[in-house]
Amino acid sequence: MNVQNKNIKELLLSFSQADFENNIDLHIHSTFSDGKLTPVELLEDAQNKHYKFIAICDHNTVEAYKKTDILKSDNPKIITAVEFDCWYRGVLVHMLGYGIDIHNQELLKLCAKNKKETEADIVRLLNHRHPKDVIKAIHAAGGIAVLAHPACYWAVSLDHFVKSLIRLGLDGIEVFYPYRRHRGIIKFHKASTVRAIAEKYNLIMTGGSDSHGEIESIRH
Repeated sequence: MNVQNKNIKELLLSFSQADFENNIDLHIHSTFSDGKLTPVELLEDAQNKHYKFIAICDHNTVEAYKKTDILKSDNPKIITAVEFDCWYRGVLVHMLGYGIDIHNQELLKLCAKNKKETEADIVRLLNHRHPKDVIKAIHAAGGIAVLAHPACYWAVSLDHFVKSLIRLGLDGIEVFYPYRRHRGIIKFHKASTVRAIAEKYNLIMTGGSDSHGEIESIRH
């Protein structure tokens, strides 16, 4: 069973912090972008670690879903997802889309045209996507738009930064995120600030490890 374009908002709202800390990971990368494991290997890893839900959020591509059979999995359940690079107010922003129709043409127009556009390389920095267009495409594909690792974005006021994205249609924010490695170095805001903003604006709260290898617990 895969969770795609069907009651995705209700499902995401049903997840708790404990779920994200123990058996749900909605931010994983595979070899279809800059991850080290194939989608099948990630699925096997999640099964071995008794995860209930996972989402592979490759950079600017949904090929992990289109070119493998992982959507047939019921253990764990798969939530279709993507992570788009886009620029907003001079800041490189990562926008997650959950529960998307992976065949939606408006969404596919924004996807990478080659492998280099999915990897952690200078090519990804040269994209011309805008959050307004990304959010619109995610919604057109029946999905939910969520701001990834928000504490990493430079803004005098993260509250104002997020509020302006809400005006563009933002649905949620990644609250349960470990900020390890380079994300910890470029962390400009506190995790507690992110959660307070999510609660203030009644945003959907999601979480994940952002693993590029084996699935990792977000617990410190």
